[in-house]
Amino acid sequence: MQHRKLYAGLGGMVLAGTVAVAGIQASSATESEKPAAAPSRVHLQADLDSLNDSGASGHVHAEFKGRKADVRINARGLAKNLPHAQHLHFGADARNECPSVYDDANNDLRLNVAEGVPAYGPILKSLTTSGDTSPKSGLAVDRFPTTPKGVEKYERVVNFAPGAVLRAIKSGKGVVVIHGVDHNGNGEYDFDGAGASELDPGLPAEATDPALCGVLR
Repeated sequence: MQHRKLYAGLGGMVLAGTVAVAGIQASSATESEKPAAAPSRVHLQADLDSLNDSGASGHVHAEFKGRKADVRINARGLAKNLPHAQHLHFGADARNECPSVYDDANNDLRLNVAEGVPAYGPILKSLTTSGDTSPKSGLAVDRFPTTPKGVEKYERVVNFAPGAVLRAIKSGKGVVVIHGVDHNGNGEYDFDGAGASELDPGLPAEATDPALCGVLR
């Protein structure tokens, strides 16, 4: 802001100029003391639909404030007392939607994680209960909800990096997937249900097969 002293001889003109400068300075100070604008809020939600005949259902709500998102998940009908890995997926080359039976590439009548990736993309955030939320925690089964009675109530604030990916999520391209399907109904994840996971041969496929999916809109 340019400060201009007005000087036009003696008397009232000098006084007027001095008052004008003081007014400009006061205005400048007031503007500089104004608090920064609060981050704009974006509300996204998704209905979680059953995959692999899990019989589960649920809902996700995510409230974004700038680069932070308060993520809340309510689900029911999941395999009881078992850990359920859950993630927010996004891929620049993915369809950014939930997979369907047409994604069952090997026609074994179930969808595994790899078959779902073309639809929902790779992991962007691991929705763990504590600690790291990066893709590195994608299989951290000790830090995911265990759903007593098959019910999940989850809430956590997740941080995002600024940029195009965050803008894509806010625009409706993020996909939430909850994993874990007890295919043979024996109350545990075992290799008898569907063999080994394609992600880790040391894990049963039941532990990683997707059970619920929804797109945040």
